[in-house]
Amino acid sequence: MELFLESFPKIFISGIVITLPLALASFIIAMLIAIVCALIQYAKVPVMKYVVQFYIWIFRGTPMLVQLFIMYFGMQSIGVRISAITAAIIVFSLNTGAYCAETIRGSIESVPQGQMEAGLCVGMSYMQIMMHIILPQAFRSAFPSLFNNLISLVKDTSLAANITVTEMFMQTERIAGRTYQFMQLYIEVALVYLIFCTVLTWLQAWGEKKLNYYQAGR
Repeated sequence: MELFLESFPKIFISGIVITLPLALASFIIAMLIAIVCALIQYAKVPVMKYVVQFYIWIFRGTPMLVQLFIMYFGMQSIGVRISAITAAIIVFSLNTGAYCAETIRGSIESVPQGQMEAGLCVGMSYMQIMMHIILPQAFRSAFPSLFNNLISLVKDTSLAANITVTEMFMQTERIAGRTYQFMQLYIEVALVYLIFCTVLTWLQAWGEKKLNYYQAGR
């Protein structure tokens, strides 16, 4: 019990201070990447669509842990030095962006083509149609999958411990190395991840309810 009172607050605080901000910052950047990539694929921009497809292929087809090692240790081996937290944000953003891009692309393509044609008929520009008609509908249908990616990303941040980012799992490892109470401490950190993901699941359900209410109102 004494160890729990000492270790659990430290683990929880490191989750609030490092793990969640790391996941949220990476997810915001990932969403920006995903929107750009989805629009390029939807518009079939010459050359760029193949660049996007290659990027998605690479990051969906290789393990995130390998990507982290390449970005941190690999880059250092060729003389490019970046901090561990920067390497983690870059990899988490690019990896999650690849998955989100495909989700958004599929949601955009699910919007009836007639809506694009109707917008053009009333004098709207392509960008106006995308911003005011297509993307709002696409995001409503993509919201559950995108939020699932955020929840997965919160758990995946534990991989950053492998490149020395002092996030929640690394903090647990340090305490375990000092006390040798591995089972108890791993259960504690699992509990914190469970708390975070449960709260995010509640937020997801609330968000879906709000979106469904808005859609029904229209």
